[in-house]
Amino acid sequence: MTSVRMDKWLWAARFFKTRTLAARGCELGRIQSNGQPAKAAREVRIGDMLRVTNEGGDFQVEVLLLSEVRGPAAIARTLYRETDASRELRAEVAAERRAMKQFEELPAGRPAKRDRRKIIQFRGRG
Repeated sequence: MTSVRMDKWLWAARFFKTRTLAARGCELGRIQSNGQPAKAAREVRIGDMLRVTNEGGDFQVEVLLLSEVRGPAAIARTLYRETDASRELRAEVAAERRAMKQFEELPAGRPAKRDRRKIIQFRGRG
């Protein structure tokens, strides 16, 4: 096997839970292969540099192995190697998220009756 479809490889490498989500990520331009936007049917080859943006973060990886089948996470991690810059950037973003939680203002208590009515009206239930 010299190449695999992009959506199959992303699914097998566990960047997305389903092939449909992987194809949707390609369609939305969240996947780049060697600096070019990648479509779901694009062929992935060993040595390609991919940039994958999903809810887990922004990954820059080099393709090491090809697979069309989804296996355990330990095997999926052997399909690619994440760059050091990508790993550091994701760690910084995670640290920023944790820091932002300290400054988040939470309401003091339950909403008053007037506040509840505004919430219900905002949600479109009343």
